[in-house]
Formats: sequence, structure tokens, C-alpha cells
Amino acid sequence: MPAEMTEDTPRARIVTLPGVYAPQHDTRLLMAALDKEGVRPGTDVLDLGTGSGALALHAAQLGARVTAVDISWRAVMTARLNALLRRRRITVQRSDLLASLPGHSYDLVICNPPYVPSPLGRLPGHGAARAWDAGRDGRAIIDRLCETVPVALRPGGRLLIVHSGLCDSNVTLRRLSEAGLSARVTERAFVPLGPVLRSRLHWLRDRGLLNAGDMLEELVVIRAEHS
Repeated sequence: MPAEMTEDTPRARIVTLPGVYAPQHDTRLLMAALDKEGVRPGTDVLDLGTGSGALALHAAQLGARVTAVDISWRAVMTARLNALLRRRRITVQRSDLLASLPGHSYDLVICNPPYVPSPLGRLPGHGAARAWDAGRDGRAIIDRLCETVPVALRPGGRLLIVHSGLCDSNVTLRRLSEAGLSARVTERAFVPLGPVLRSRLHWLRDRGLLNAGDMLEELVVIRAEHS
């Protein structure tokens, strides 16, 4: 097995099937936040919208019992494949966020959701854009998370979510607070605009989401805790 696939390489290369979101800046930022959460053997972790499974596998490497879900069958198969290649045991199943997990609760929920503002008025039902397009304000999935995740957290449980500053992190903080969680921004980074945002520059500028000349995107990790 090539070195980048070995089980003890913490940030080993991940296989991604066509149409599945490959680990990028946001994945690495959320992974850094995950490293600070004191995950240990016996910690129950849920990875919502697992994509390639990169974050789920990192949590498993830290010792957690991991459940990973995604609405895309191709993502589910990709995460299972990566678990086999990395020789890590994680439970991967298809689910629209928490829909297939009624009554389950976790110590830690992590999520890198779709969050890119889109000129389309609807969410894509299939294809690669399903992993990033999230309505005209980029909040279609984030707002659902703010509403539904608190019931899946045990007392003292935590949520880590990464998204773009284009989605207004203050709205996320307020909605999580209204749901009874204590929330704050713990990680922040500025990264070059990716190809999707570059393709929408004029639209984003017309909406006031980017200023003329802006070529960096702010990413934030929000940490919310159940009291």
C-alpha cells in the first residue's frame, strides 16, 4: 500500500470518486478544529455530509466511534472505500442530515455542509454541485443544521461547523444561540477564491457579497456546545 494510504498517516491522501467533494481548505480548517476537541476512545462522533469521509476517518484515527452520513450514494461509497483503504472502522450510511438517525445522540457532531451562494433558486438534486450549492444566500443547509442538530447533542455535546463568511457567520451564531447552544467562532482563515466562486464573481459582487477586487474567501469554524 502506498505511503499516503497507510493507516497511521494523519492527513493521508483521500480517494474521491467523480462527483464527490475532495478535501480542500475548509476540510483542513475543520480538521484542525477537531484536533482541539479532546477526542479519545469512546467518543461518539457524527459526521454530517461526510463526502469523501476525510473528517470521519480523522476522528476514527483519534479513537472515536464514528457514524458518517451523506445524502449522496456516491459519497457513501467513497467514504466506505476510504475506510477500507485506511483500515479504519466507521459506520457510513445514506441520510439526509439526521433523517435516518432518529433518537440517536452524540458527543460531537462535525459538518462541512454545502454553503456556496447560488443564483439558482433551487438546490441541485444530483451532480457535483450538490456538494456546494446552497441556495441564493448559501444558508439552505446551514439553517437546517441550526434547527435540527441541537437535539442530537448529549449534555456537554459539541457541534463544529465550517462555512464561508459569505453566509454571514453572525446569523449562524444567533440561530444556534436561539436553539439553546453556546456558540462562537473558533477558527478563521482567508483562502483564494475557488473555481466555483470565481465563476460567479459578477453575481456575487452585484449582490454585495464580494467587493470589487476581492479574491479571497473567509472561512470560519463555529463551535457550539450543549449546556
